[in-house]
Amino acid sequence: MHITIHHRTAYRYDKPVFLTTHLFRLRPSGHSPAQPEAFTLTVTPSNIHFHWQQDVFGNFAARVDFMAPTSEMSVDVTFSTRLPDFNPFNFFTDEYALTYPFGYPETLCKDLFSCLEVNEYGPRLAALVEKARTYQGPTINMMVNITAMIKREVAYTIRLDPGIQTSEQTLAKALGSCRDSAWLLVQLLRHLGLASRFVSGYLVQLSDSGGGDTVDLHAWTEVFLPGTGWLGLDPTSGLFAGNGHIPLACTPRPEDAAPVQGTTDPCESTLVYQSSVTRRS
Repeated sequence: MHITIHHRTAYRYDKPVFLTTHLFRLRPSGHSPAQPEAFTLTVTPSNIHFHWQQDVFGNFAARVDFMAPTSEMSVDVTFSTRLPDFNPFNFFTDEYALTYPFGYPETLCKDLFSCLEVNEYGPRLAALVEKARTYQGPTINMMVNITAMIKREVAYTIRLDPGIQTSEQTLAKALGSCRDSAWLLVQLLRHLGLASRFVSGYLVQLSDSGGGDTVDLHAWTEVFLPGTGWLGLDPTSGLFAGNGHIPLACTPRPEDAAPVQGTTDPCESTLVYQSSVTRRS
């Protein structure tokens, strides 16, 4: 299936303000199955210094330095791609990792260190970890069960305020945004000794009838399995990531995967977000 995605984010400020350097992580990652056939990213105002860079994790970021105060800022992204036929279970796993628990070799542990680091603790998270340990057995079955468990434990909500809830907050409320559930799953997997990272990206959902197709910014989790590589898990749906998941940034910490990162002088601001997906023959 060939598609074109358009995404616009616009900020309006109540007065001219200075903007710090901004990073826009809105280009599909190199390991995404859906690679751009054509891609444009346009930022206004035009009085800027603009260049592409890759961060330490290999994610693409457009760095923009603004030369003068402005009362508005916008970024428009348009790209065409092909959503490949995709079986999320079509992978191999090294024999020693087919059954959980298993341990990573020492050299691999060093490479994965930042994705093995446990950042959060608490009684609710500890109880969830112990519950997850009962799924020991075939590793893939365990990943299926853990991902589905997060969906059962945490109801989905759209949360517009910035930041990520702690795992304890998400479990106490039994409610969270996609990024809250993704971060909870990252922490759960790390407590189990499994390297994991936070993913921000696009989620494309195509209807059977061809009407009502949607694309939105989304967040999910990736776990590293030897022989498999990074495997996408979406705790919001309770399923493995599919061909509609297009990763933009994958990082050990969610703040480093923000699609738009930067600050302004103190002001009142209004955000306008638009996105669309169009099928192409």
